Amino acid sequence: MPHESPLTRQWIVLRTVASRRYGATVRELAEELEVSLKTIRRDLDALQAAGLPLEETVVARGLKRWRIDPERWKPSIGFPFDEAVALYVARRLLEPLAGTPFWNAAQSALRKTRATLSDAALAYIDRFGETFHRTRFGESDYAGKAAIVEQLSQGIDDCREVFVTYRSLRSTEPTTYPIRPFGLTFHRGSLYLVGWAPDHQQIRHWKLDRMEKAAVTEVRFTRPADFDLEEHFKGSFGVYEGGGDVGVKVWFSAEVARYVTESTWHPSQQLTPRKDGSLVAEFQLDGTREIKAWILSFGRHAEVLGPEELRGEMGEEVGEMAARYGGRPEDRGQRAGVRGQESGGRSRGLEDRDAARDLEGRHDDESGRSSAPPIADEHPGRTGGSGRRGPRPS
Repeated sequence: MPHESPLTRQWIVLRTVASRRYGATVRELAEELEVSLKTIRRDLDALQAAGLPLEETVVARGLKRWRIDPERWKPSIGFPFDEAVALYVARRLLEPLAGTPFWNAAQSALRKTRATLSDAALAYIDRFGETFHRTRFGESDYAGKAAIVEQLSQGIDDCREVFVTYRSLRSTEPTTYPIRPFGLTFHRGSLYLVGWAPDHQQIRHWKLDRMEKAAVTEVRFTRPADFDLEEHFKGSFGVYEGGGDVGVKVWFSAEVARYVTESTWHPSQQLTPRKDGSLVAEFQLDGTREIKAWILSFGRHAEVLGPEELRGEMGEEVGEMAARYGGRPEDRGQRAGVRGQESGGRSRGLEDRDAARDLEGRHDDESGRSSAPPIADEHPGRTGGSGRRGPRPS
């Protein structure tokens, strides 16, 4: 690692020394990091000068080893030194959960870490965090939702029903009903509750931001033995559960092909490069609602090859967009009104786009017929535990 920055290299030195029971010699560190002995000695001097609990000890045959000084590192949290430092540096990643019990517990551990280290050592460790930045685009703020998260967590742990007061984006008044909570998932900066909806007899998803109250009841339930959160979301392209089995094939131009290959978008993805530099991506999904917004984000550099139904929906969406940009902004309301009358007052393409962006899904009405509001806040999931139809929670 001869090209690492001094700060990054010093973090690796610190982590290596802390993770080994008997520490490490200067030569061992130099060989592992592929730098000179002089560079390692300079790094160790800098770490010591910063007040970090490092010490040089002499072992058998006069061999000198560097380790964490056990007399200066006696944390009450029971973490090894390198893990405690990593937690302290990564504390910014927990900020989306500020105000929740998870955040409060992490802050307790951080306070114990701070109490063990000197101000100089903390200032030096903070430099590690300054080299890492996390964007907060579209991130939810849960500072005022601590009581709700606590009630939901208690319901999940104790398998007890929770009465939730929930207001959807389209509702003018909140509604209160029971939920049998199975777990929480964090997706794109927001928390979602996954649980059984007794009123609808199916697994659904609720966005925590839209919960106004939550209260644990004494009504207990049995969580399906085969339910697994990771397995539950396996077929979705986010948090929406479509309940189907759809093979999606998308072409990407050479301009964005490399970007697509840099990430795992879905466990089922298969990427096939083409000679002209373009790429074909294939996915096996429960539904297509959420992937539409993702494909649209690539603009003219992406094209749906299949299925035909999705290709038609995307064409309709793009047509709506083209029509919208075809006139002056001040004419937008009038044009939209005319198109709305011609299409029965609703635009399926825009409806699907909005639903995908808000990660909302389709639900069944009381008569059993499938209805598709522009934005439905309760995402229906699979009816069984891990994706198969199975026993309902009792």
